[in-house]
Amino acid sequence: MLEMRMFREAADVIRSDHDRRGISHDLIDEVIALDKQWKDLRYKVDQIRRQRNDAAREIAAAKKAGDTQEVEKILSQVANLGAQIEELGTTADETEKNRDRIRMKIPNILHESVPIGDDENENTSHSMHGKIPEFKFEPKVHNDLIEENKWVDLGRAAKIAGSRFYYLKGDLARLELALQQFSVEFLVNRGYTLVQPPVMMNRDAYEGVTDLSDFETVMYDIQPDGYYAIATSEHPLTAMFMDEVIEPSLLPIKMVGVSPCFRREVGAHGLSDKGIWRVHQFTKVEQIVICKPEESWNHHEDLLQNCIDLWDELELYYRVVNICTGDMGTVAAKKYDLEAWLPGVQNFKEVVSCSNCTDYQANRLRMRYRTSDGNSSVHTLNSTAVATSRALVAIMEQYQEEDGRVRIPKKLLRWFNEQTHLEKTNW
Repeated sequence: MLEMRMFREAADVIRSDHDRRGISHDLIDEVIALDKQWKDLRYKVDQIRRQRNDAAREIAAAKKAGDTQEVEKILSQVANLGAQIEELGTTADETEKNRDRIRMKIPNILHESVPIGDDENENTSHSMHGKIPEFKFEPKVHNDLIEENKWVDLGRAAKIAGSRFYYLKGDLARLELALQQFSVEFLVNRGYTLVQPPVMMNRDAYEGVTDLSDFETVMYDIQPDGYYAIATSEHPLTAMFMDEVIEPSLLPIKMVGVSPCFRREVGAHGLSDKGIWRVHQFTKVEQIVICKPEESWNHHEDLLQNCIDLWDELELYYRVVNICTGDMGTVAAKKYDLEAWLPGVQNFKEVVSCSNCTDYQANRLRMRYRTSDGNSSVHTLNSTAVATSRALVAIMEQYQEEDGRVRIPKKLLRWFNEQTHLEKTNW
């Protein structure tokens, strides 16, 4: 969330950002009004405490002088001061909580380079990569390929877990593991430390990494324990240093995380979203960087370059887009998406999101680093490396052959003992 000092000293900056996003200033004004109420209440509490302290000194003086009548008089005058302090203090605390609850809904300040637009249709092109695959036949959608080759069982998964869950079988399951190993190895070689995070988080930690009221609709909550199944490994990895002051010598902290992810993906957005494209459980390899503020924009470009280099090695055709204001969420200050070409539907679809969240998550998580002038907020960044189910879809559709077989990308062959194609499963 934005620091309170911004609302007190630079409210016009927040208002200008809201104008770029096309949203009202109502919440900004509400935070400022509640902050004034809170400060007024705290001032009243301080004044009453001062009055009580003065009375205590007067009582002591009266007792020393043996003036019991004066003592009783002063005691009667201050008898209800303690109750006033408690009542005003409680109101102040409630006002502060309400102020910060609203403050957490106000989005991050966007980077000046973020393009202005209403929705995803106004995202701008950053770069194109790879060579568009050419076919001498009508390419199939991945739904048909997985059914023909019996690589996925959606029906049996639905019996035990509901729709949008799946059994992954045979060589496609092997390819999924190969993607995990390849991408982890790729990032470890670039100085990232492999971390496998918890797959559940408590509410306090989750509110630190995202606007939970906005995100909660797609999450699985685990009752009665009050935990949430993680929607992405970004969340537990970013929250790893919650309530800590990090030694500057440790920065930047670079992590590659691997975890299952759980989401209530809702709605159907077309043929490509069926099969294993839009599912409730998937595996993701994630990049996380925690760094000093002055370094974060360089790290953002590095994260993007990691994605580009990794997906180039898979020899896939894709594009990078710069996300516009209307398609930007609450947390990121700037975001790139990688969108892979799906020949079966003749369209680009998102496979990677790469975000710089600046100090927004760190402020919510109370995550600082030590400086010579005191403690300061770190910056946090995240980027998908590979969301395996979507990467599988891109590979199947771009590497398919006329007979329904699918070639294995060269970089993944060593996990298949030089087997060149994914073999059909017989059940």
